[in-house]
Amino acid sequence: MTIVDLPEPLRQALEAELDGFSIRELGRAADRLSQRYRADHPAIGPILATPLDSAAYLTTRMPATYAAARQVFDRLAAARPDFRPRTMLDVGAGTGACTWAAAAAFPSLETSHLVDSSAPALAAAQRMLADSQLVVTCAPDVLGRERVEATAGWATKGGFDLAVCGFLLGELDPEEHGHVVSRMAGAAAVVAVIEPGTPAGYRRVLKARATLVGAGRKLLAPCPHEQSCPLEPTQDWCHFAVRLTRSVRHREIKRGERGYEDEKYSYVVASTEPPVDRSSRILRHPQIRTGHVRMTLCTTDPGIEESTVSKRQGESYRAARRAGWGDPWPGLIPIGQPSHLEGRIFPITRDSQ
Repeated sequence: MTIVDLPEPLRQALEAELDGFSIRELGRAADRLSQRYRADHPAIGPILATPLDSAAYLTTRMPATYAAARQVFDRLAAARPDFRPRTMLDVGAGTGACTWAAAAAFPSLETSHLVDSSAPALAAAQRMLADSQLVVTCAPDVLGRERVEATAGWATKGGFDLAVCGFLLGELDPEEHGHVVSRMAGAAAVVAVIEPGTPAGYRRVLKARATLVGAGRKLLAPCPHEQSCPLEPTQDWCHFAVRLTRSVRHREIKRGERGYEDEKYSYVVASTEPPVDRSSRILRHPQIRTGHVRMTLCTTDPGIEESTVSKRQGESYRAARRAGWGDPWPGLIPIGQPSHLEGRIFPITRDSQ
């Protein structure tokens, strides 16, 4: 599993934001936030209503959001190596985790426009990004359907290279999801939607996927086709995971002993331009056995396939041993971490058993 660390400037900025609060009050606020997010229903008002709420989010949720978004952007970069975004729209930005992740994944990024209903969260985002190379603008905005349709702001302003909403749709009424995603598609060439890796989060991603495909977009990741998701009629759901390291303060607030946590997420990335290639997607941790590796693949056909790569297949076998959950296959097999742009292309022949 890919391990993601916060970049040092983000870690320092985050710690500076927390210095004005005690571990005890951050822990209590974090517990309230955790209960709210686990409820998984639309919010009546901003979830991060106070500076304390925002600080609790910074330490308990922002690192995980950053890690998931960073991995999604690495998948995007692998599918479109030519994609060098300069402008970004971050919808439901909160404290700016997705903007930080995009800046790390895409050195070409110059500007980011952050939209959120929480003024304290946007204020924290602006402070934390103040020393970055990005030109950052923020817009406090209610992200409901009526506001999206009436606003003269982000929803009607086009020309962005990249638009992302990270862990936002679950906070909105279901009937608003399509409106938000449609406006994002109208505003940017590439759209990324990220949700929790739960059955409910997957269903929200499926709806966003349908909206994007209906708008004529080409899917870059994780889907290797624009047809119906083969998992939809099953009891399974498409999701992935990333591991992130926990700071000492993070462990204290969450009362955890492990130095890491795993964040599961579902996502879809779509573009006006197709990917450079279509590869199957690894849907589970590859099972490394004596003399062979077994992988569950979402294929270009489309369909779900169990594939076996045996030791006698040489380079394909060695590549399969390095491949991870969520990687394309055959395709770019990462050699370095965390970027999926470092790698080599390996062929594969399937050995049905």
